[in-house]
Amino acid sequence: MLSSIAHVWETASSLNEPSSEEKYLGQFPVSFGAIAPFMADLDTTDGRGNVYYREDSSSDVLQLASDYIKRGFPETAFDPSSVVIVTWKLVAPYQAPGEDHTLEEKRNTFQAVLASSDSSSYAIFLYPEDSLQFYSTHSKNGDENIPAMVGFSQASTNYYFWEKPGAYNVIANDEDSIRNLHKSSNAGKQGVWVFEIGSSSDSIVPAKISSVLESLEANEEDQEMTSKPFMSDYGSTEITQQYITGSTDSTEEDQHLVTYSVPHPAAEDFLTSYQDVTETPSTESFYSPQNFPTAKAPPRQFRIQQFPPQPPQVIDVEEFDETGIVFRYHTDVQQTCANNRHQCSVHAICKDYPNGFCCSCIAGYKGNGRQCVAEGSPQRVNGKVRGRIFVGNNPVPVVFENTDLHSYVVMNQGRAYTAISTIPETLGYSLLPLASIGGIIGWMFAVEQQGYRNGFSITGGEFTRQTEVTFLGNNEKLVVKQKFSGIDEHGHLTISTEMDGRIPEIPSGASVHIEPYTELYHTSSSVITSSSSREYTVTEPERDGVASTYTGAYQWRQTISFDECIHDDSHHSAPATQQLSVDSVFVLYNRDEQILRYAMSNSIGPISDGSADINRNPCYTGTHNCDTNTVCRPGAGNRFFCECSIGFRGDGNVCYEAEKTKCQHEREVALGSGGAFFPRDVRVGHFIPQCDEYGNYLPTQCHSSSGYCWCVDRDGNEIDGTRSGPGVRPPCLSTATPPVVIRPSVRPDTIPLPPGTHLLFAQSGKIEHVPLEGNNMKKNGAKALLHIPDKVVIGVAYDCVDKMVYWTDISGPSISRASLHGGEPTTLIKTDLGSPEGIAVDHLGRNIFWTDSQLDRIEVARLDGRQRRILFDSGLVNPRAIVVDPVRGNLYWTDWNREAPKIETSYMDGTNRRILVKDDLGLPNGLTFDPYSSMLCWVDAGTKRLECMNPNQLGRRKIVEGIQYPFGVTSYGKNLYYTDWRRDAVVAVDRTISLENDNFQPHKRSRLYGITTAFAQCPGGHNYCAVNNGGCTHLCLATPGGRTCRCPDNTVGVDCIERN
Repeated sequence: MLSSIAHVWETASSLNEPSSEEKYLGQFPVSFGAIAPFMADLDTTDGRGNVYYREDSSSDVLQLASDYIKRGFPETAFDPSSVVIVTWKLVAPYQAPGEDHTLEEKRNTFQAVLASSDSSSYAIFLYPEDSLQFYSTHSKNGDENIPAMVGFSQASTNYYFWEKPGAYNVIANDEDSIRNLHKSSNAGKQGVWVFEIGSSSDSIVPAKISSVLESLEANEEDQEMTSKPFMSDYGSTEITQQYITGSTDSTEEDQHLVTYSVPHPAAEDFLTSYQDVTETPSTESFYSPQNFPTAKAPPRQFRIQQFPPQPPQVIDVEEFDETGIVFRYHTDVQQTCANNRHQCSVHAICKDYPNGFCCSCIAGYKGNGRQCVAEGSPQRVNGKVRGRIFVGNNPVPVVFENTDLHSYVVMNQGRAYTAISTIPETLGYSLLPLASIGGIIGWMFAVEQQGYRNGFSITGGEFTRQTEVTFLGNNEKLVVKQKFSGIDEHGHLTISTEMDGRIPEIPSGASVHIEPYTELYHTSSSVITSSSSREYTVTEPERDGVASTYTGAYQWRQTISFDECIHDDSHHSAPATQQLSVDSVFVLYNRDEQILRYAMSNSIGPISDGSADINRNPCYTGTHNCDTNTVCRPGAGNRFFCECSIGFRGDGNVCYEAEKTKCQHEREVALGSGGAFFPRDVRVGHFIPQCDEYGNYLPTQCHSSSGYCWCVDRDGNEIDGTRSGPGVRPPCLSTATPPVVIRPSVRPDTIPLPPGTHLLFAQSGKIEHVPLEGNNMKKNGAKALLHIPDKVVIGVAYDCVDKMVYWTDISGPSISRASLHGGEPTTLIKTDLGSPEGIAVDHLGRNIFWTDSQLDRIEVARLDGRQRRILFDSGLVNPRAIVVDPVRGNLYWTDWNREAPKIETSYMDGTNRRILVKDDLGLPNGLTFDPYSSMLCWVDAGTKRLECMNPNQLGRRKIVEGIQYPFGVTSYGKNLYYTDWRRDAVVAVDRTISLENDNFQPHKRSRLYGITTAFAQCPGGHNYCAVNNGGCTHLCLATPGGRTCRCPDNTVGVDCIERN
């Protein structure tokens, strides 16, 4: 056992050595000299964290320590000659046997830095964000918990007949104050605490806090930090900090207070802007040594403070384990992937750089990393438009509010269609020349020539644009302000547009023609500028058979501002100047519908005069014949090939959505759905396929014009010999998935095993894998699949379709995933979690299920973490393992409630819940369902047994008894594989003969948690959610022989239909 306290050994005779931990833990002051950044009974056995320390006199570390100290003591000239760095990394609390496992998984990380010169010494305590996960430890002397302590204690002095306690200082000694250490500071930077501990005075002097904080403006980080909603008005609330010290001669009246104002969300019951702060001593008098409060004063309470943003600073500490990774403490935690992976798109990887992190879209996706869309996939843009525009010489402006803007982009052609609705006729025709109002969307998704990047690749659709249009001749001016806010929850880009100024009048009924044009875009340090002059031709309505025309012109200047990642040079790989080429410009105003339409084709590339366009590859000019949902891949010369976009299937010439069935796609094509902009008419006599509500072909297809009917298979192909004459419908069998038929169990030793399958298991901050060859573990091929330091991974699950591993982390807490093919992990869920433990993947319905043993509930969500829904939040005490049987639509889970352990089951939609096993259970930790033999098996750390049963039959079978401390279990072939905490191993058991036949112990010994089988091929079978999401708008949850459509929780304003 290790108590987290740094002892300061002095040469004076008054020093006492530490007594046993049982005597001083929970007591303060202690009899020996101590510096305590977190004094508690910590457990570092069996790999539960590490403690590193070193003395460092390198110039960069000395300078960094000096900078911290001068931040807290700005008037002090301090140049340290030596620095001692002590780091407690992922240390665990001491627990008595049999205590709640939830606390056991908590880990703390913190640092103490001691800097000394010839004349003085300072201590720096550093607490990263969310690094303190427990605040007390179990007492060795009783059943109570002992709160941790942060503070300083001088050694007591021993006299002949009595002992005089030394002076001491308590910084924090209860959960609230310790919890806020990383959010607060006495040096103006979150998580940083600075103290003078040795000078001409023996007193501990904290860093000086300015009387009023400089930053009075809440920002997004503060809102997230305080978990309070943003409110525009701020008052101020008084915070009283009581600093505790002690000596034998001090009195209770010595207590002093320091007060200051911090921003606080205004509330309705605030009667004044500021509360009165009276009769408080100055900061200087408070920190003078002779005015310390007494040891009897109540503990100092720290509240959340706000600080102006600071540049990241790093202290290097010891190497982490054997990996060679240097653990660094970032005082600006927002600058690392570990805490900001959620800022990247789910289709991006996050990479750390020395001064920050950057996001990059994975292969097959385009964007800036924070926002990514599938290459070649059509895009939609929605937004609102408002304006105040004078037309011609009219002294009264046309004012409009809350007008809808919708845009559709054929990405592989760079063609953008934009429609603005409810524009009055008095303004609509006059806006026709301003095609670039929608042209900004064309720039975002312009076809990229090799080495060049369109607007979305640069900005991710998150930017502001300010444009000034000057019409030549009468010098009218119009200012256009647009803000793009990225992709919303529906997968659409969002835009707001505001227009103000005066434009020339174009008569009602006129048409406008705009010739192709080019525009240069100059990029420099998060700003893009461009300017150009354009001409347009107006053809007025005919009068007496003659239509007059005239030409107008305007100058266009625009500035685009966006946030770019400055740490990755590849983000700046595009040339500083790029040329946007715009052609096939079409503008139209429909006076009946009051809709203004713009359409244009866009490409971006090098500066040219356009004369070489005829020789450019069709992929760059948009003249290819690929399907709308494809990526055009250029080849040599004018050759190219068409590749269906991610999420679509087909041969490239025809691609259809993976979630949209072939029948639905062919039906849309047959109906001639050309979109909302240019709809086509259905051709008379054309065959239109008929689909059922789930998107499957109806078994009987008929030609509406001729009356002939025939039977089709599940792919829509006509079955020979079934075509009948007009008016006669042949008897056809259903093409849909039949209901599941429960059959006898299959012997596991007769199941053919596909090669390439392996085991995945969690080992604290790592996920390792062991290849399987038949029923045997290839232990020499074992290796770490994923290294996730600072995390405690509990449950693991595998998606055999996309080859993704999913896991739960109780240190975050969070739910994440990563590809077996490489790439950075992606955090899917990190809010409203307590202690997520078990996790299961429904590879057919594309959902994940998980248990939360702290919130006592079971939830479901889509594989990307969206559309969360609570299935159960009652009747649960300690839910842990969870597995699914997607083919049969069943869900199984364990609850290791010590009073009444049980194994339960329900349909995957949460209905038909019932207890499956409740007798003769102890601590059912692990659970697995074998899709081949339909057997449900579990490991029990209480009964020390591994058992199996067929959920559809009575009775259970003991496979092995007398095992040590099993946690997770999985099945493959005739073997069951379980992890054991006592053996730190994966143990293989032949369930056909009830005998252990192998075990694997990783090179590094520590506890193993969840385990799963990564199948090389998905098990056979289907359910009703496997095709077109079962016809559901949101969650499709399988049931035996059917499915249920369910809406996620908190779906205000979302169109969702629930049905059974």
